[in-house]
Formats: sequence, C-alpha cells, structure tokens
Amino acid sequence: MNKRPVETIMGLVVIAVAAFFAYFAYNVSDLQVVKGYNVTARFLKVGGLTVGSDVRINGIKVGTVVGQDLDDEDYTAEVKMSLSSNVPLPVDSEASIVSDGLVGDKFIKIEPGHAKEMLKNGDVIKNTKDFKTLEDMVGEIIFMVTDNGSENK
Repeated sequence: MNKRPVETIMGLVVIAVAAFFAYFAYNVSDLQVVKGYNVTARFLKVGGLTVGSDVRINGIKVGTVVGQDLDDEDYTAEVKMSLSSNVPLPVDSEASIVSDGLVGDKFIKIEPGHAKEMLKNGDVIKNTKDFKTLEDMVGEIIFMVTDNGSENK
C-alpha cells in the first residue's frame, strides 16, 4: 500500500476548513451564554422554555436563561436569567414568555419599566406574563365570539 502525502495534506486541509466553519457558525449564531447579573422571574407555566433560551428586549438578545426550578411551596416555575451588565433594567420591568411564530423557539421578552431604581444581582422580576398556548388563544377567541353572540340576543 502506497502512502500518498497529497491525500494526507488534503485530509488535514478539509479538517481545518470544517473546524473553521464550526467556529464561525458558533460565533455568528449567538449561542454563547450572556454573562452579567442574575435575576429570577416566576411563572405559572413556561410552555417549553429551556435552559439556554434567549432573553430579548425589542428582539435583541440581552440575556440567557441559565436555570429553571419548581418552587416547592406554591409550585410556580422559577426561571433564572443572566442579563448583560450593559443593560440595566428598572425594577418595574415586565417579563413574558413568547415564541417565534406558532411553533418557533420560546424566549423571554422583557419590556423595560419606568422606575428609577434598577434591578440588581439576585433580584426577582415581579411583573410576569405566563406563556399562552395555541389552545389557550383559540379558547379565548371562541369565548369572545360566543359571549358576544349571546349578548346581542
């Protein structure tokens, strides 16, 4: 069996190019965990939100979900987030769980409040909105249509 140095060199070039593309894709896809200060929010249902999900303000990633836990006393879901230290949030900000489209990934959307006091490391976001499933939304529409129809009769 003859060993050809050209094949070995081409194999190494292919591996180097694949490694470069993997590194480039990782950096461009914004998969890194945002490091900064940690806050917690409590929800009744998280609807498929996972550790590593984005935390966004106006569509821009400002944080990452770093943990989820179930409160033993009231059985609410505690979601821990790491937010960029460059983005101070007022204490009256609102966190809601939403999705990208009907079947897209879930993420936390934060609507900044207007208070002068800012959230600090370890604080809890008190204003939250739970995730609404498609079934919940269809049920609300059916209830509105049937409720309005009965009022007109």
